[in-house]
Amino acid sequence: MEPEAASTAFDGTTPLAQELADLARRRQVIAETTLPLPSRTRIFTISNQKGGVGKTTTVVNLSAALAKSGARVLVIDLDPQGNASTALSVEHREGTPSVYDVVVNDREVDEVIQKSPEFDGLFVVPATIDLAGAEIELVSMVAREQRLSRALGRFLDEYDIDYVLIDCPPSLGLLTINAFVAASEVLIPIQCEYYALEGLSQLLKNIQLIERHLNPKLQVSTILLTMYDSRTNLAHQVAADVREHFPNEVLDTIIPRSVRISEAPSYGQSVISYDTNSSGSLSYMEAAAEIARRGVPR
Repeated sequence: MEPEAASTAFDGTTPLAQELADLARRRQVIAETTLPLPSRTRIFTISNQKGGVGKTTTVVNLSAALAKSGARVLVIDLDPQGNASTALSVEHREGTPSVYDVVVNDREVDEVIQKSPEFDGLFVVPATIDLAGAEIELVSMVAREQRLSRALGRFLDEYDIDYVLIDCPPSLGLLTINAFVAASEVLIPIQCEYYALEGLSQLLKNIQLIERHLNPKLQVSTILLTMYDSRTNLAHQVAADVREHFPNEVLDTIIPRSVRISEAPSYGQSVISYDTNSSGSLSYMEAAAEIARRGVPR
């Protein structure tokens, strides 16, 4: 007697089947979505004094997601490590015209800007290692806090850009202050891990000081939860705590822990182009859509 043939029927009730169905649904929604463009340029500084929270990853992938949706996006890499420049495949070897030349040597933004091969409409002002000494050089300069803001203002008077995303170093030095003075909105990535809220109150105090004394337009408009692991109770608790403290600022979209997000920069790509259909890519596309729909804060 022959052994009974194994059943090949697909079980749609398993966790894997449900996850695949959810990913398919999300892909369909994104494919059918047309994002509104802002009536004026929105300038975000992406900042968190705590390192390792997904700050540069957020800059790279949000900018790519917005550009893929049809927006014209400028990324300003203000971190001497230049990781955003690497991930968006623009040249940033020592001596390359960069943001250092803008803030220290008074060069115009359009003299140092590069087009990213990621998507049409995505441009980058790269960072080079020269930026590491900029903090010291800026100390003695006149209007040292406004140097990026003034250069960016001149550029935006001439060129049509929908979004500017500024990647900051994980510290509150003169480079980060320049970013805050140049921006109108702050986006804070917060990792869903222990100590997530540590240092956040100090960051908010610093933002308030800059708003009061240097940039009255500045406000924390967006908080994005990153590195979320749905298998842990801790991640659920951190997400709940952040939403309780910032009910209006936290996006509904949460960025999961993802191998694809981690792998993409080593290929000089955003996760949006590296693996369009991955959960990490879909999450950043959803976050970009949410930011676009929220529009300019009043």
